[in-house]
Amino acid sequence: MDEIRQLAARVETTAICDVTPEIRVMSPALACRSANPVLCGPAVTVRCRHDFLGVIQAIEVAGPGDVLVVDGGGHETALAGELFARAALAKGIAGIIVDGGYRDLRFIEGCQLPVYSRHVTPQAGTTTRPAQVGQTISCGGVRVGAGDIVIADRDGIVVLDPATARASLAAAAELMATEARVAARLDEGAKLGECLNLGEHVASLTRGEPSRLRFTA
Repeated sequence: MDEIRQLAARVETTAICDVTPEIRVMSPALACRSANPVLCGPAVTVRCRHDFLGVIQAIEVAGPGDVLVVDGGGHETALAGELFARAALAKGIAGIIVDGGYRDLRFIEGCQLPVYSRHVTPQAGTTTRPAQVGQTISCGGVRVGAGDIVIADRDGIVVLDPATARASLAAAAELMATEARVAARLDEGAKLGECLNLGEHVASLTRGEPSRLRFTA
């Protein structure tokens, strides 16, 4: 996991998406509510409906570097707040993602723990329904299983299969190195088309032949 975190720190979710055809991208409706949007870690999953007892259970189970992913069914009920974030910070948890409501923005907006939610609401749920931690859930419109690699930054949240995460992140790093060379050429006055196989690509498509637009820098 340390190697995956090191690779993730070098890349952006945009590059990961570009090199991973089957990537799972959570809905942009899940917005960052805290001061820090960047996270990476294995998912600790829990499903809750208008009741946040399961979130407390999941925080107790989660360890340093884990990402708590809560399937709240997209409902507006708040399933976490300030005390949950404080508890997560104390345990070294990497972040909290709630497909539901979050509250206590007075504290959360300045908090360095990455916190994402679909809604902000003062109305909290009940605490009468124990939950099963670690089952496969749906969050932000995508499947998330326990141990899946969750990565987020200012552009959004992606989910990777742990078996292929290292390869995807390495490819993303290569792509970003290429894009850095293109950016340098653009800064020097080159045109975007000069950094791409644009003419060849358009000609192939016009002839009805398969082609892929790619950087030539």
